[in-house]
Amino acid sequence: MPGDGWFLSDGATTRPDAPTVVCFAHAGGDPRAYLGWQRHLGPAATVRAVCVPGRGHRVGEPRTTSLDELADGAAEAIRGLPDRAVCLFGHSLGGLVAFEVARRLRDWPPLRHLVVSGCAAPSLLPTEYIVWAARLPWREFVEATAKHEGLAPEIVEDPELQELLLPELRADVRLFADYRYRPAASLTIEASLVNGADDWRVADGVLHPWEREFAAVPRYHWRDGGHFYFTDRPAAVVDILRDALRPMPAPATDHVEVI
Repeated sequence: MPGDGWFLSDGATTRPDAPTVVCFAHAGGDPRAYLGWQRHLGPAATVRAVCVPGRGHRVGEPRTTSLDELADGAAEAIRGLPDRAVCLFGHSLGGLVAFEVARRLRDWPPLRHLVVSGCAAPSLLPTEYIVWAARLPWREFVEATAKHEGLAPEIVEDPELQELLLPELRADVRLFADYRYRPAASLTIEASLVNGADDWRVADGVLHPWEREFAAVPRYHWRDGGHFYFTDRPAAVVDILRDALRPMPAPATDHVEVI
């Protein structure tokens, strides 16, 4: 598979010229959750979910130690994909990673669109909450996650489930907390910001500084729900991806008639 193990797909048959959607999961998220979007997009696009080193089928590889290292590796892998149009999607931490990958691919023609979900502008990250959570001892981290992230009761009450499900979340939170934003030239690709209307993480104007990262103002999309507004409604994102993947119109040319 292209990317030397970086990508998961559901093996669906798509058009030979079908564009690619590359998906980056949220902190502690399972990239396989995004493969279900393939059936909604059909043969018009190929969905590839990013599997980071040290997890899933890459569990035997060394883990990435910084968000920069992760973005470098993912960008290199994406350059190895078939030469078709590419749209990056990322949710929460995945949105930040997708943005940093887009920066590394700024001169790569196949990259057409960046869709960021549930993520404050990079210049405002990491938030005080993320930095605070990253420093917590294990027990306090579990309690904070239960309070702020809405852990299922069975996880809150079962230490074995916590040990099984939360270490990757904790590792990602620490990766997030160590992020350092660096100003750079605006990206010339199109961008869309999609968020849940009830998501406290994107309230109080934390989205507007995104506009400084792009040559054109991003498209804003609001959906009913909170941080994981798309869990039971994939169309909330898939419809935006479908629009983002429409073929670019041919440039207008002046018609000159010679007599």
